[in-house]
Amino acid sequence: MPGYDYLYLGDNARAPYGTHSFEVVYEFTLQAVRRLFREGCPLVILACNTASAKALRTIQQKDLPGLAPDNRVLGVIRPTAECIGNITQSRHVGIFATPGTIRSCTYDMEIAKLYPDIRVTGIACPMWVPLVENNEANGPGADYFISRKIDDMFAADPLIDTVILGCTHYPILLDKINRYVPSGVTVVAQGDYVARSLQDYLLRHTDMEMRISHGGTLRLLTTEQPSQFDESASIFLDWSVHAERVSLL
Repeated sequence: MPGYDYLYLGDNARAPYGTHSFEVVYEFTLQAVRRLFREGCPLVILACNTASAKALRTIQQKDLPGLAPDNRVLGVIRPTAECIGNITQSRHVGIFATPGTIRSCTYDMEIAKLYPDIRVTGIACPMWVPLVENNEANGPGADYFISRKIDDMFAADPLIDTVILGCTHYPILLDKINRYVPSGVTVVAQGDYVARSLQDYLLRHTDMEMRISHGGTLRLLTTEQPSQFDESASIFLDWSVHAERVSLL
């Protein structure tokens, strides 16, 4: 969707969110949403599974009506859950995610609403984000932590035929994950599904489509030193970026 204007805000100084409590993740996420609203964003995507799991519903129901009732805040878990029913054949699905996302059981609940016949097995992977953040995704040490969690997953339920990568960092590990999952298992990375869901949302909500600017620009904000953000972002994007530092307090 290159024709839109994007403002990305990374709370890198306080990341990762996956190990924080519900209350702290909600507080941090609300601060970020407020900042994006002040910057003029009418539509905010919580592009973090932990924030989507721990903060989205509260912000939508409690804060948005008083903060900016015409704006919208969406997450990444629901779009992922919606696609699963058309992918799994065995109706046994696995979730790799941060400890916070797994403890929230948000994937379990969202999938159960849509597909009550699907059995969900969640495995927390606390070491996977640090592997990516420290540029060790392709190192030999990553194989141990990845294969170990995959073994745990299929020991818990050998009938799983579809695995969701429930963290935005995990697709960086996709080559190694595919190496260790059993043959025939589909690994679902969220990016394409979330983007398609957003396209569909804007088609159905023409009022929001008209409010969003269409300049094809990208602006990046971070709560960390920009030099550190720029280096990490290159791991994901494969091109140089230059972020601005902001405070959310």
